[in-house]
Amino acid sequence: MTYLYSVSETRQMEALHLKSHPEKSLMQSAGEAVAALAVSVIKKNKLEKSVLVIAGPGNNGGDAWVAARALQTKKIKVRVWQIGVQKHADPASKKAHAAYIAADGIVVSSTPETGRNAAPTLESGPAFGIIIDGIFGLGLSKSPAGEFRDAIRFANEQCKNSATQILAIDIPSGLSADTGVAFADTINADATITFLGAKPGLYTADGTDHCGKIYIDTLTANLPASHAKLLTEADMAELIPRRRNNTHKGTYGNVGIIGGAKGMVGAAVLAARAALHMGPGKVFMGLIATDAMAFDAINPEIMVRHAGNIASDKDISAYAIGMGGGIGKDNAKAVKALLAEVLASGKPVLIDADALEFVKIKNAKALTGQPLKAKKAENNRPAQTLNKHPVLTPHPGEAARLLNITTAAVQADRVNAAISIAQRAKAIVVLKGAGTVIATPGGNYFINTSGNPGMASGGMGDALSGMIAAFLAQGLTPLDAAKLGVYLHGAAADCATHHGMGPHGLTASEVIFEARTLLNTGLRDEHDHDHED
Repeated sequence: MTYLYSVSETRQMEALHLKSHPEKSLMQSAGEAVAALAVSVIKKNKLEKSVLVIAGPGNNGGDAWVAARALQTKKIKVRVWQIGVQKHADPASKKAHAAYIAADGIVVSSTPETGRNAAPTLESGPAFGIIIDGIFGLGLSKSPAGEFRDAIRFANEQCKNSATQILAIDIPSGLSADTGVAFADTINADATITFLGAKPGLYTADGTDHCGKIYIDTLTANLPASHAKLLTEADMAELIPRRRNNTHKGTYGNVGIIGGAKGMVGAAVLAARAALHMGPGKVFMGLIATDAMAFDAINPEIMVRHAGNIASDKDISAYAIGMGGGIGKDNAKAVKALLAEVLASGKPVLIDADALEFVKIKNAKALTGQPLKAKKAENNRPAQTLNKHPVLTPHPGEAARLLNITTAAVQADRVNAAISIAQRAKAIVVLKGAGTVIATPGGNYFINTSGNPGMASGGMGDALSGMIAAFLAQGLTPLDAAKLGVYLHGAAADCATHHGMGPHGLTASEVIFEARTLLNTGLRDEHDHDHED
């Protein structure tokens, strides 16, 4: 289980470590870890054995100085670009700086006249295999400017048309560790090594574009539990429903898919097909359109009914409602009535798309900019107590309408937006997007690590809804069904892309078949052993 920690939680861990281990500097350990990773990347990718270390004025810069000295002792050609006033708050940084200079280490600094780097000094040097980003750490709160902005632009430009790679210390400079929002000038790292624990901003929003491959070095084994976690393959594989020999179709539940107004029937069909391939006993599709298909010619196993008949069917084990509900007064009225009937049944239900318009939540207060704290009681309650909660699956625009804010405000703090909806709607919330966030009413949250840009196409959300509904029908709690569905959905898209079906032109239908394969292989892509790398 990989926990996530906010900036404030990370600071607390740093202080606790300093108090309990005064003799051991985290900065020394971090800097040495950066140097070791840089050497490993150089060897693996056969890069030039030359490193530019960009050292900012704070603790991140201190890590950079330690890394520079460690690389120097490994016979790597090193140059340090010193930006801002070096404070050396940690003795390890001061010692490393002094040792580096004493060993004739090359330091490049900004010119006082222009505030810019002495470009000829850098350009006349060797080609860089790696640029180490030690400009800013976790505390950045405003857009980089002046020499800091110039350094970020220089590093990104150097890597654009060359083999040079950027290794970011803790987090790419310019990226928010809590929200994943990037300033206009942000390091585009090929790899990021983060310390003590993973940060949410590395895995959601812009973080998915700026971090590259993420390495986590705890530096210590004594990390506290957290109310935030990553969704990873190992953890999600344990949630896959197991099938016994002595069973029948009634063992695995019946899924009811409700949606598909005129002109939008395909959304309900995708959801139903996705549900069918996840292993429930039976799938019923209730269509709002009165002149729609009588049966699914591709998957005749799906039983097609009128939406009203499905909503009142007592044999349904779990519902998904809203996919392709359609617009217009008559459709809206129908969806609202169907949602009320489904909720009254007391069965597990997923609410998506047009049905989200009728979810009532308490008036949303302004987002705080920080993830809300989890209610400790929820961590100690059995998972079964979450069964009463519906699953809501909004995209950012739908989340904005639920919270009565702008889509930009949702994207500026995806974690807190998801938690806010979950707490006010008393629901499990799946906020879709890059680094999908799953939040609970108690303030716990999860960030997904699977998926790729090929999923930015029509029908993907409908397929996800059907998948989650199928797991609900098979007895998973709403939280576990959401977690498994979200991770499997993204992992299937990754496999499809790896096999040449994306990212361009990847379809929801293709993802459904890949998802079934992964479900039966324990989330492992057994047709390609290199995929795990």
